Amino acid sequence: MLPAERHSRIGEALRASRVVSTDDLARELAVSAETIRRDFVLLERRGKLVRVHGGATIALGQAAGEETPFVERTGTAAEAKKRIGRAAAALTRAGQTIVIDVGTTAVDVARALPLDFSGTVATCSLLVAAELSERADIEILVCGGRLRGGDLALSNSVAQAFFADLNPDIAFLGSGGVDAVAGLTDYYLDEIAVRRTILRNAACSYVLADSSKFGRVARHRVAGMDEFDGLITEAEPPPSIRDAITGEGGVIVLP
Repeated sequence: MLPAERHSRIGEALRASRVVSTDDLARELAVSAETIRRDFVLLERRGKLVRVHGGATIALGQAAGEETPFVERTGTAAEAKKRIGRAAAALTRAGQTIVIDVGTTAVDVARALPLDFSGTVATCSLLVAAELSERADIEILVCGGRLRGGDLALSNSVAQAFFADLNPDIAFLGSGGVDAVAGLTDYYLDEIAVRRTILRNAACSYVLADSSKFGRVARHRVAGMDEFDGLITEAEPPPSIRDAITGEGGVIVLP
């Protein structure tokens, strides 16, 4: 079993019972207790759980359905996000109209756009707009709306109306979690509505999600696996997620 699949199964167990036993998980996943302990160490660093004697419990933020603060997320899985950004940028072509969503990985997509790229980038992220502000060959369109600190994300009916009148060639969407059953989920209701509007109008859409998002379910559903065209990630997803995406005709894009 791949580490990403183990981590997904551990996340599922935590959501079901809030507390999991090292020995029980080792038996269930057919691995050693030491392997599970190493998984716990890694997942605790990512803020997914808290280690306790003999096992682990769900992290406070995860239990409450809250997103980790922006400053903390910026330093988490940084190399994975850079690789995802480069893989996303490689899908773009000159002259396209591109939507780059909010989030730390979305900023890495903007940074990775080729220096000779010319086209239009529409965004609801002031961080993405600032990242591209000196690029003379890129026309930058920024929606209006209510500003959320940290990610500097814009949302509400004003942002929805902006994207309702836009027909992008390709859209890169942020994610709070990607789960085989729950689909694409995230944390902020106004931003969910904006993302759904982008999905409806984009000719092609990709979800950006590093492997820490596999099996995670945030409080609000954005879309099912059949509503976007692909997942861009840095590691092979668990079979359940891969099958849910490719079974609906989607693709997995790896660096």
